[in-house]
Amino acid sequence: MKRGFACPILIILSDQFFKFLILNKFQPGQSIPVIKPVFYLTLVFNKGGAFGLLAWAGWLFILVSAAAIIYIAGFLLKSNARYNIKIASACIMAGAVSNLIDRLRFGYVVDFFDFRVWPVFNIADSAITIGVLYLCIRYFLKSGR
Repeated sequence: MKRGFACPILIILSDQFFKFLILNKFQPGQSIPVIKPVFYLTLVFNKGGAFGLLAWAGWLFILVSAAAIIYIAGFLLKSNARYNIKIASACIMAGAVSNLIDRLRFGYVVDFFDFRVWPVFNIADSAITIGVLYLCIRYFLKSGR
């Protein structure tokens, strides 16, 4: 197996594993402190997109996620981009895949990291955010903006 596959597989497996644990140990809305008062584990079902927006449009998120996954997979297979660009893209794709698994299985995304000053999120959301931030920073540094 190519080393580039390890990152997205690890993201998907770890996200799904922790979601499985949280779903089997928590009731919806239940919260336990990990580091009071900063960090909690809280089970939240997110039917919308980022920050729970557009909760009525679950089908739209399924379609957009599937299109993004296909596009990024094509990019990763055909591109001669630098390795770090491919890893950032793979992180975005893996996060989209894991959250899409939730949407198809449950009709919502399972979130559980709760810092109380930000909406509850999960490992897949973190992977997407890190990948997008890396690509944005790289773009702005390269373009001199």
